[in-house]
Amino acid sequence: MIQIRRILGKASRHAEHCLSVKSRPTPRAWISTGPQQQHGTFYEFRTYYIQPHLNAAFLKLTNEKIHLRTAHSELIGYWSVEYGGLNQVFHIWKYDSYAQRASVRAALAQDPNWIEQYISKAMPMLSSQDNEVTYLVPWSKIQKPPKDGGVFELATFQMKPGGPAVWGRAFQAAVGTHTGSGYAHAVGVFHSEFGQLNQVFVLWWFESADQRAAIRHTSHEDARVVAAGCFPAARSQ
Repeated sequence: MIQIRRILGKASRHAEHCLSVKSRPTPRAWISTGPQQQHGTFYEFRTYYIQPHLNAAFLKLTNEKIHLRTAHSELIGYWSVEYGGLNQVFHIWKYDSYAQRASVRAALAQDPNWIEQYISKAMPMLSSQDNEVTYLVPWSKIQKPPKDGGVFELATFQMKPGGPAVWGRAFQAAVGTHTGSGYAHAVGVFHSEFGQLNQVFVLWWFESADQRAAIRHTSHEDARVVAAGCFPAARSQ
């Protein structure tokens, strides 16, 4: 049912500790339908794959120069991958519209400090890049973790076609059971727009990796969690 996508670890003082496990699903050509977005705000997921011998240098450079990038648009979080795919960084950027994103990208291309101090040095350290566009599901908002530090888990669910109109209620109940029972803190719940379709991402926060392991052991014996997790709209890969 659940595809845990990646476990993110420490990247820099600007980044958080993030936990997740990665599993690549088989591509499918499904058509995504469902209710239209009520607003233009979207979130871009970006994954950079770093050459292993340059990982430390890339993280150091990003730590020192990320302020040049955040001067142009809002950064939700920046993490390094700890489990599920090493030598990767994962970051989430918020945009109010596609026009805003286009203007930000154009401004970055003309920013000499960004180009000279970061891009010209960082790009040769990468082997590839991925990006995905997501929206928050209608009932989710970005919720800051209750305290600094901790680890984050980005869990990915492959849903049947139809969008939130099909699976929204059952999935909301499943997430709500975890959060309402105090098992985990959901930072945000997103669904894909560009990238692989019919995917839902839940960004969870835990105090530590050991706390996550203990919570999973306890929650799997909780009848409320087991019942809420058995919704038919998600499928494992």
